[in-house]
Amino acid sequence: MTAAAHTQPSGNAGKLRVGVAGVGYLGRFHARIYAAMPDVELVGVADSNERVAKEVAEQHGCRAYADARDLLGSVDAVSIVVPTIYHSDVARPFLEKGVHMLMEKPIAPSYEESRALVELAERAGVIFQVGHLERFNAGIMALAERAQNPRFIEVHRLGPFVERATDVDVVTDLMIHDIDIVLSLVKSNIRNIAATGIPVLTEHVDIANARIEFENGAVANVTASRVSNKKLRRIRIFGADHYYGLDYIDQKLEMVRSEPDPQGGKWPRIVTEQLDITPRPPLDAELEYFVKSVRTGTPPLVTGRVGLEALRVALLVKEKIAACTP
Repeated sequence: MTAAAHTQPSGNAGKLRVGVAGVGYLGRFHARIYAAMPDVELVGVADSNERVAKEVAEQHGCRAYADARDLLGSVDAVSIVVPTIYHSDVARPFLEKGVHMLMEKPIAPSYEESRALVELAERAGVIFQVGHLERFNAGIMALAERAQNPRFIEVHRLGPFVERATDVDVVTDLMIHDIDIVLSLVKSNIRNIAATGIPVLTEHVDIANARIEFENGAVANVTASRVSNKKLRRIRIFGADHYYGLDYIDQKLEMVRSEPDPQGGKWPRIVTEQLDITPRPPLDAELEYFVKSVRTGTPPLVTGRVGLEALRVALLVKEKIAACTP
């Protein structure tokens, strides 16, 4: 069975029938965005907290369920936005029924469990998109077009502590975003990883740094923290004679480069240029891409295999941290 075999939705006037499993903090946004799409019918939302499910369903005029399996048979596609430890249990019935899926990252707690889900999706022939949200940041999409052959990448993803997502460590919660972006930009095998990290408020690692060295000579230095006083999301990419700097939050991209001194001086002058980017909410772009992939049968930007590789590297980072922890 191919993905294209699933691209003809039935239901309300040819609209794609979509459900959301898990409507906590992030799942609520999934539901809102789907409900606003003119070519999508939000059929229902599911959450183990029935009060929350009913509240979100009432907001968007759809049905509420306590069990995500109750959506089966009435949806063509589903967003899985439950805690990571439940991903496999919630996702499997949908994949077995050939339902297209947007799975929030990480795919599952372990590499083996994640690979099993990816392989199940491949056998089912469905669109399986992993929710690496930052890939749809307008600045990152512009960087992907411009940053050819990066030599050094430095990323900081820092933020204050929040109680959600404390079932996983900062590497698989936050750093995995930047690991995915770095892998997409460098496009080379990894030669070596060095990493360190510590727990601060939770029983998991809350702040971490990883240095990733690639076979083509590129190096990435990635820092993630969920116990910082201020929120910072920034990436800098150095090339042969220039570098790009992107603020993830305001989606502003600058390029700094050298050019010959027009006055004929000994040293080149440094020129900073603000690149024209139209910001937009990344989640809106991500869900639109998912819906388009389902309708056309084209591969998503972040396939299951791409998400699996990001998780593999994140788990290697965790191993390195564990090895250097007293």
